Amino acid sequence: MAMGSIADLDDVRALYASLIAAWNARDAAAWAAVCDTDAYVIGFDGSQMGTAAVIGDTLKGIFEHHRTGAYVYVIRDVRLLTPDVALLRADSALVSPGATDLNPATAAIQALTAQKVDGRWRVAQFQNTPAQFHGRPEAVIAFTGALRAALQGEGS
Repeated sequence: MAMGSIADLDDVRALYASLIAAWNARDAAAWAAVCDTDAYVIGFDGSQMGTAAVIGDTLKGIFEHHRTGAYVYVIRDVRLLTPDVALLRADSALVSPGATDLNPATAAIQALTAQKVDGRWRVAQFQNTPAQFHGRPEAVIAFTGALRAALQGEGS
């Protein structure tokens, strides 16, 4: 792990939190605004988006045509790979509109690669991979249990 400041790690956590807040607010412009110009995103369904402009346009279309849920998440790890590149890993799931519990079918492991550009952390790459744990129901229970604790304010 590269040496870095606690402030950098906190900034990367805040960058991720801003992505989640933008999604939950259905604000495509805010989501794209924290991306570097040539950012790359792989969505839950395998969709791929390159460049901040394409990401913003794609998310705008999603928000206009779909009732998206709100994310609940737990950050599992954040580390600096170099002084200007960081990796964050989080577990997440969506709470459907009008629901009070998360939807286990939307459970995902998210990976964010951030880079410091002109002194500010920006999204370089984001991947949202389904966490289905085929044939391991105990893993699904543990995964969603931690997210439910976060949803109830007991986690991170």
